[in-house]
Amino acid sequence: MKFMLQTVKEFFRDSRGNIAMMFGLAMVPICIAAGAGVDYTRSEVVRQQMADALDTATLAVGSTTGLNQSSAQALAQKYFTANYNGDMTNGVPVITITNFTATGSVTATATYTLPTTLLKVIGRNSVAISTSSTVVWGQSKLWVSLVLDNSGSMAQGDSTGSKMDALQNASHQLLTILQDAATNAGDVKVSIVPFDRYVNVGKSNVNASWIDWTEWAAEPANTGLNGTTDTLGPGETCPFATINGWGQIQQMSPYGYNCVNSATNGASSTSTIPSSGLICPGTDSGDYNTYRRSVYYNGCYTSAATGSKKTVSSGNSATCNGHSASNCSCSGNGNAKKCKAINYKHTWVPNAHSTWGGCITDRDKTNEYDISNTAPNSTAKNFPAVNTSNCLDSTVTPLSYSWSTLSNQIDAMAPNASTNQAIGMAHGWQTLSNSDPYNPGALPTNTTRYIIILSDGLNTQDHWWGNGHSEGTTEDGYIDDRMDKTCSAAKADGIVVYSIFLHIGSSGNSAPLQNCASDSTKYFNLTTTSAVVTTFNQIAQQITNVRVSR
Repeated sequence: MKFMLQTVKEFFRDSRGNIAMMFGLAMVPICIAAGAGVDYTRSEVVRQQMADALDTATLAVGSTTGLNQSSAQALAQKYFTANYNGDMTNGVPVITITNFTATGSVTATATYTLPTTLLKVIGRNSVAISTSSTVVWGQSKLWVSLVLDNSGSMAQGDSTGSKMDALQNASHQLLTILQDAATNAGDVKVSIVPFDRYVNVGKSNVNASWIDWTEWAAEPANTGLNGTTDTLGPGETCPFATINGWGQIQQMSPYGYNCVNSATNGASSTSTIPSSGLICPGTDSGDYNTYRRSVYYNGCYTSAATGSKKTVSSGNSATCNGHSASNCSCSGNGNAKKCKAINYKHTWVPNAHSTWGGCITDRDKTNEYDISNTAPNSTAKNFPAVNTSNCLDSTVTPLSYSWSTLSNQIDAMAPNASTNQAIGMAHGWQTLSNSDPYNPGALPTNTTRYIIILSDGLNTQDHWWGNGHSEGTTEDGYIDDRMDKTCSAAKADGIVVYSIFLHIGSSGNSAPLQNCASDSTKYFNLTTTSAVVTTFNQIAQQITNVRVSR
């Protein structure tokens, strides 16, 4: 017994092999901790995979109308299953929908039991994982103006099609998304503003009080015909042009136009005054009056015989000196011979307003009514009507939720003429402002206004400046400046602006469009037509405000 007690005492006093013993005892908690770390890391990876798939599922629910609690849960589970790529040893995680409101938000929770690996040694066979996602679509009302370039270069494109085709396709998809975002009819309204050099407000507005007919009805400058009496009448040579050596009608300075057969816009050219006696100027070439390029003169000078005659030649060799035989005759012999032409009085008579094609041009540049969005009144100038040989096909569509009407207007767009982004922006803003010419009504509470402007080039021509062809000239810069001011004023009025520069086969940016956007995230620089659809869909998701909030 004494020996045994001594041996035990020596065992406790002996330090040999102590480290190995301590290590062996410590291995148990170390293994447990390592197992916990491995399984914790696995659970966090699975949780993140669940969260990613759940965000996609809840966004799908938030973007779909007409759901109830049951159908929302089924849709969420479907999207989650399609997008989840994590552990499925115990099956697909289960989705539960809570806080579902068909008009504003939804919360989805995903739960899963993850089998453990090393933790099994201590009897822990699984870890419960849970993650939640809340999506809200908080914009209950939207006013959106689509300001879309219809200039001639929109006919160009790349291997996938023209820029206009891409724009129309993207616009249709955008309208569908906006329509689906409306909880109630009228919560989302859209206006469409096609533009080139002008905008077309539609012939139906011919009697509107806000149309300015002053320039439309004005006679040409420099003719000196109105109210005068002279020998110009039927059969006489057109006073605005001459015939060159090849028998072609050649415009003379300072006119830039020739005579046509009637007051009808687009009437055929003539080198002589027709039998009606009407002296009708044709389309202005812009060679001498640059601001009138491709613009009709809406009227003719009448030729009314006064009953008196004017001697145009006398003496032995007297002749009618080129006057037509129907207007001039000679009498007498020798030195008494006289040739006289009938005198006509000329009066400028404008065409009836019913001949107007619907196009209007920029307003007064001195007072900058467009830039400040001034409503037309007794002191602010109205919108100048213009008749042009290339008035664009598609008209401005005021704010509407008639989705078929809006879709038809998209289809009616066609490439045409030169580019004036400033007038497009001005009318986009005006469609969102409760005044003439579009009068959408008072802005409802909880309504955000947006302008989405797309153009494929730089400004080349407006009411006063540019030739419609070259880009980057000093005069084009004046148009850019008007656009800059209009965009700044619209943004200051609370409008959110998205701008898109679509240019194929070239590099660089559009400074006017870039500056027009509300911020750098709302400017898009596209070099392919296929990118238009993607961009419009991206913008649509942003402005309908379907987002993950938690």
